[in-house]
Amino acid sequence: MSTRLPVIRFATELRKTVQQWRRRGQKVALVPTMGGLHDGHLSLIRLAKKHANRVVVSVFVNPTQFAPHEDYDSYPRNEERDWHKLLSVQPDVMYAPEVDEIYPHDFATRVEVAGLTQTLEGISRPHFFAGVTTVVAKLFLQCLPDVAVFGEKDYQQLLVIKRMVKDLAFPITILPGPTVREGDSLAMSSRNAYLDARERSVAPQLYAVLRDVAVDLASGRPVRESLTQGKVRLESAGFRIDYLEVRDSDTLLPIETIEHARARLLAAVYLGKVRLIDNVEVA
Repeated sequence: MSTRLPVIRFATELRKTVQQWRRRGQKVALVPTMGGLHDGHLSLIRLAKKHANRVVVSVFVNPTQFAPHEDYDSYPRNEERDWHKLLSVQPDVMYAPEVDEIYPHDFATRVEVAGLTQTLEGISRPHFFAGVTTVVAKLFLQCLPDVAVFGEKDYQQLLVIKRMVKDLAFPITILPGPTVREGDSLAMSSRNAYLDARERSVAPQLYAVLRDVAVDLASGRPVRESLTQGKVRLESAGFRIDYLEVRDSDTLLPIETIEHARARLLAAVYLGKVRLIDNVEVA
């Protein structure tokens, strides 16, 4: 790896680098990732570069957001590949700490957000959001960015991070990055690599169903009727449904009518052993 994109392993070095930028009056952005980088991640970095002079991309597979039965050990890891991917968009630093740099042996603190985390993903993966908010809070304090970018594909996570930033008064602006899709409209995700050929051919139907249900909802079709029809289509295509819900875009509270609400349609499904999530705005 060349010095065209330095790799930093320790928070002390990252802070020193950021401090040097700040002395020059430069604005700093952070793009947190778990590696397995794809064009969706690169789009977040491009967005960050529009809003800051310097961009830090963190690559850290966070163990605390995985339950024991989940895929922490098998999660895609290839730091050299990720580094080469980053060269194409030219951030200023790749921050790739080891686990004990984030979680020393005596680490005993968690950061949790109530309310928003107790529905949808929070029901299916009750361990997940405390792991996310804790690691993001640490990354924020290690990097001290002005701006941080998170993708809308993980819509609930985006809202949770915004709430944490508001409640803890982090002086950081959170920017949402639009979902980036493959040519057949499947939302880009590191876990798409787990899909076999048959599953990969079926997977785009998730977005097709979400798009059609969102159109039905926007046209005034009753919520329950629209969701029921969507679930039938997903199950017929071979998906096992975790949830398919329409929620208020800001609070994630259930809504019975779209007429006066900003709404988001959110889904989590299984295709074989692979769990996919996606969402669309109901416009």
